[in-house]
Amino acid sequence: MDMNSLTGIVLDACIKIHTHIGPGCFERVYEEVLNHELIKRKLWVERQVLMAISFEQLFIDDAYKIDLLIDHKLIIEIKSISNRL
Repeated sequence: MDMNSLTGIVLDACIKIHTHIGPGCFERVYEEVLNHELIKRKLWVERQVLMAISFEQLFIDDAYKIDLLIDHKLIIEIKSISNRL
């Protein structure tokens, strides 16, 4: 699947979730629900993927934690803020 089609499916799922759940939930909740929705849409999804980096002789196994990796190519980093401003 090309990147435009993939991002379109993910964006549609995000809009559906925001319409049903609304703002103000914990990131963990949005991650779980988006994971569920994308699997329903027959996408390959992996959660909490550790990504390494190296610099000279330094290697850090768990430098990054990717919230969702979709179809082996799209990284989703979920952010949420309190709706009490």
